[in-house]
Amino acid sequence: MRKYAFILKVHMIQRPRYLDKLISKKENGLVKIITGNRRCGKSYLLFTIYHDYLVKHGVDESQILELALDETANAKYRNPIELDNYIRSLLKDKTKMYYVFLDEIQKVDEIQNPYVPNPDAKITFVDTILGLMKLPNADIYITGSNSKMLSSDIVTEFRDRGDEVRMYPLSYSEFYNSFSGDRSKAWREYYTYGGMPLAVTKKSPDEKSKYLKDLFAGTYIKDVLERHKIIKETSDLEELLNVISSSIGSLTNPLNLSNTFNTVKHRSISANTISTYLEYFKDAFLIDSAVRYNIKGKKYISTPLKYYFVDVGLRNARLNFRQQEENHIMENVIFNELKIRGYDVDVGVVEHNTKDAQGKSQRNYLEVDFVANMGGKRFYIQSALNIDDEEKRAHEINSLNRINDSFRKIVVVRDNIEPWQDDNGIQYIGVEQFLLEEDFLR
Repeated sequence: MRKYAFILKVHMIQRPRYLDKLISKKENGLVKIITGNRRCGKSYLLFTIYHDYLVKHGVDESQILELALDETANAKYRNPIELDNYIRSLLKDKTKMYYVFLDEIQKVDEIQNPYVPNPDAKITFVDTILGLMKLPNADIYITGSNSKMLSSDIVTEFRDRGDEVRMYPLSYSEFYNSFSGDRSKAWREYYTYGGMPLAVTKKSPDEKSKYLKDLFAGTYIKDVLERHKIIKETSDLEELLNVISSSIGSLTNPLNLSNTFNTVKHRSISANTISTYLEYFKDAFLIDSAVRYNIKGKKYISTPLKYYFVDVGLRNARLNFRQQEENHIMENVIFNELKIRGYDVDVGVVEHNTKDAQGKSQRNYLEVDFVANMGGKRFYIQSALNIDDEEKRAHEINSLNRINDSFRKIVVVRDNIEPWQDDNGIQYIGVEQFLLEEDFLR
């Protein structure tokens, strides 16, 4: 039985966005590199969804070569030379195209080159992949859960020979289309337990909760500790995760977080150490960040910035499902949705001047939750739990009304409303409709 094929018996979850991307890149001469956090569905995408697509479109099973490098049975092939020899031995028929799926490629070790005396001469998985790419009958696909090892290599080592597909946990649309319960309860289920595929297949809240908590303890934290060889003071790293989980969507920086440790946790941890740990979390695709952008000044402000979890269920599990503030979770979900759709996402800052009681001019800053950019398209998006009265609405749109360009301005609210537009051209839409109807941002 193919790896992860058992999921088909439990719950068939479609991932059309990523399947379409792989189809469009098929046999393009580049290595297809699928990145994303552990257990978000990368292996399932390759070994089940894309595999089945190829078979249905005429590819023989013998032409699909699959190797899961995180399995002990395949430990031998974590040596890049052994991996190279093994794959080449399977490409027997020069007249056929072979589709090579290498899962969790970061498991392949860097080794000393045994053929040269130079102690600095190393062989890595990149050397193996670049060599296999030159074979005319090999179409290479790899997955990995470590951005430092993969994304940086795409830029430096692979250059124009790598084609990255960034994968995320289930979007709300993917979740909604696979949800077997009462659809009116889908949003609450999603903002509580998120979109990790196997969490979605669990039946009870206790099972979902246990699975997500175990992912942290047995997979994510363990991976970070092993990858970065952290032996001591692991409690600081875990406590930082708790702090970030409690403050999603809040402006902060390593110095502020260091002060929080000193004043609230009564523990001393330097800003540099915190900055390093935050990069570890980002490298593992656990969290992402949004930098502030001065809309009128057209420049970036490096600090403070906002952090979001790649999956809100993981965030909630980290806090034992205690802090369920729907407004912050909704903001995190919208951020993830924009990233999934391929937008670059910043936090907007709008400067404006007012006068104090003495008539002295003073500069103020208003925030726009998200500035989403893709090519020549831009959207200003405000996340608002509700705008029940005119005072609340005026507060939410104050920053948007001070932006003088012609790009669309949108307020996403929790309630299921009929989309409408006010006299200033600001559009209003319910969060579920925003997440389910991608054409709204066309």
